[in-house]
Amino acid sequence: MPFELTTLVLAAAVLVGLLAGVAASRFGPVFSARLRAGRTPAAGANAGAERSDTGEVDRRFGLMSRAQFEAELEDRLAQAEKHGRDSCVVHIVVDGLRQALAGKTPEFCEAALAATAMRLRAVCGASVPLARLAEEDYGLWLDAPREAAEKLAVRLTEDFQTPVRVDGLALEFSLSVGLALSPEQGSGLRLFRKAVAATRSVQRNGGGAHAVFDPRIGAEHNDELSLAKELQEAMRRHQLELFFQPKIDARHFDVDTIECLLRWRHPARGLLNPARIVEVAERQGLMEPLGLWILNALLKTGASWRAAGLSVNLALNLSGVQFRDDELAATLQQALKEHGISPGTLVCEVPEAVAMETNQATRRAFSRLRELGVRVAISDFKGCAAGLAALTTLPVQEVKISRELVAAMADDQQAQQVVERIVAAAHARQMRVVAEGVESPAQRDQALRLGCDLLQGYLFVRPMSARAVSIWAADARVNLSQALPLSQFKDTLPVSLTGPLPEFATTDVMGPR
Repeated sequence: MPFELTTLVLAAAVLVGLLAGVAASRFGPVFSARLRAGRTPAAGANAGAERSDTGEVDRRFGLMSRAQFEAELEDRLAQAEKHGRDSCVVHIVVDGLRQALAGKTPEFCEAALAATAMRLRAVCGASVPLARLAEEDYGLWLDAPREAAEKLAVRLTEDFQTPVRVDGLALEFSLSVGLALSPEQGSGLRLFRKAVAATRSVQRNGGGAHAVFDPRIGAEHNDELSLAKELQEAMRRHQLELFFQPKIDARHFDVDTIECLLRWRHPARGLLNPARIVEVAERQGLMEPLGLWILNALLKTGASWRAAGLSVNLALNLSGVQFRDDELAATLQQALKEHGISPGTLVCEVPEAVAMETNQATRRAFSRLRELGVRVAISDFKGCAAGLAALTTLPVQEVKISRELVAAMADDQQAQQVVERIVAAAHARQMRVVAEGVESPAQRDQALRLGCDLLQGYLFVRPMSARAVSIWAADARVNLSQALPLSQFKDTLPVSLTGPLPEFATTDVMGPR
């Protein structure tokens, strides 16, 4: 059941933790309760960035520190192995905690961290040695076999399906839990790193569950680390590319906006899925440099198009990490100024799940982008009741219907009704509606009938290189008026962003709407 914090919550958290240090454990010996002086966490988005290796962060919550956990883990595991007992190391990540605390006051952050620690302690029990490793990371050790550890992991994930209430606000988190087994999978910090790898595998699959380490997980973890290192090298060596796909004005079949899409032709892995690249970049702390590269490459290309006479809007996809970054608006402003691009011609596409977040960082991002004059679009919009309700308050200018809905609406009456509701809700607030993934004349015709403003998909043109866009756009009206089933350009090979663009056959080009 959700619980409200009282003014005694911090004292209670400390008391429970201290009791844990003296309670007799049915799982075996308890870690030392020698706790050191604590520090107040920073408020806001960076509150979870601080990791302590000095053991100085946890007396407030009565939990073991990271330093204590690492110092005693190897000894405890060795003792269990010596006496022939199976034991487990468990790593826990509170997914969504950092985002929920973004922009909150130090007092609220402190209360939320205490509430989370108390919830974990209540589920684990007072006798289980629980360590707070960072703001959203926890670790524990069980002198018990795998079955007991998995039962605890299930209880933890199920309990956090209920929101944690702090000062009247319901904070929704989920837990990703990783387990590693002793003695069969190792010992000491090496074993704990395997538990961390298991946690990361759970996060890759959406979180809210647990996993036990196995060699495949270890291989995936090592592969991600390797890919992250290669991504850093690819950015340094300018091995990444942008492809571009136009959005078509549904009324006139003119080019309205051109969206950029990331491509990385890995020398050994081939063409990598952009979603995989972003996933690795987010988890390995590379999203900031990668996002900056994409932004500058897009604006540089847009400036080249404009110099050649092609005046269109530009669309940039933002991940949740980028959107919540308090420096986003300032970064966009500086880059737009540097490349001579008007803010009103840039559309930032944000996934529906991110747009509907209620944390202050997301709300600030919307406000700052509106002040800057940049337009915002919700991508992958599925038309659920919560999403439609959010359209009445979110300061966005475009709604991009998900590919699944567009694919279904050609012959599925229920899908057509959902699209109708999306269009009606968006148009009531002067938002434009984009049908993404249009691949057949039937889908196109339904999108037009239902009132979509922009169309995008293989029916009109596949993603192209920068140079191919400039050539195709010169005759876009002719090509589109003939309703070609597929563009003759297909997936064209990339060209250098710095290369000269060909002159247009006509100066009658499409301006932004």
